[in-house]
Amino acid sequence: MLDTTDRVAVISGANRGIGLAIARQLASEGYRLSLGARDIEGLKTVVAELPIDPDRLLLNHFDATIPETHTRWISRTIEAFGAVDVLVNNAGVLAETGVENYRPEELDKMWDVNVKAPIHLTHLTLPHLKESGSGRVLNVASMSGKRVAGDFIAGYAMTKHAVMALSGATRMAGWDDGVRVTSLCPGLVATDMTGVFDFPPDEMIQTEDLAELAALVLRLPNTAAVNELLINPTLEPT
Repeated sequence: MLDTTDRVAVISGANRGIGLAIARQLASEGYRLSLGARDIEGLKTVVAELPIDPDRLLLNHFDATIPETHTRWISRTIEAFGAVDVLVNNAGVLAETGVENYRPEELDKMWDVNVKAPIHLTHLTLPHLKESGSGRVLNVASMSGKRVAGDFIAGYAMTKHAVMALSGATRMAGWDDGVRVTSLCPGLVATDMTGVFDFPPDEMIQTEDLAELAALVLRLPNTAAVNELLINPTLEPT
């Protein structure tokens, strides 16, 4: 296992849900954290509870639809910490749009947030991840990156299939320099995003459990890469 002490992790969408849970878990394991969110004031409020010293934590305004905020974020991270060892592409949105209920403006928004922002952050951090020698990328995809649960969220599934492709491309680009990439593919997770589904929250995947699995993957050595991690709260074909 890798020694996680002082490794630098960049996490998008860290102000709630999966991103906040992963930040909390990594803080407990000794990482230095560079967190990004659109609501910077909200981020400041929720991270006050993290088990981390202030000088090991960097908070950044990150708007997935504004590339300039991506560039500033990564530049500030390198200035503050001198490295990026882990990138967690977590920020995402879900809207109901498919073939019959096609809403192009919603698909465009999901494409910007779920696909274009992750590839841009990956592009910006890849040189630093290579320099690490054990760089890690965790792309929070979804089981919707492996199958389509229904036409009403077909657009969302399209973007998450694209995230799976991004993982594969990043793996090829960074492998020889020790970069390992995992697509985290959960089913229903108990967050505000899954409120569109009629399913009991206490029977969904809990964010703290997902964060613990994510942290385990990030600790694995270069010789034990996990390409995809599928997590289900219900029985379904995979």
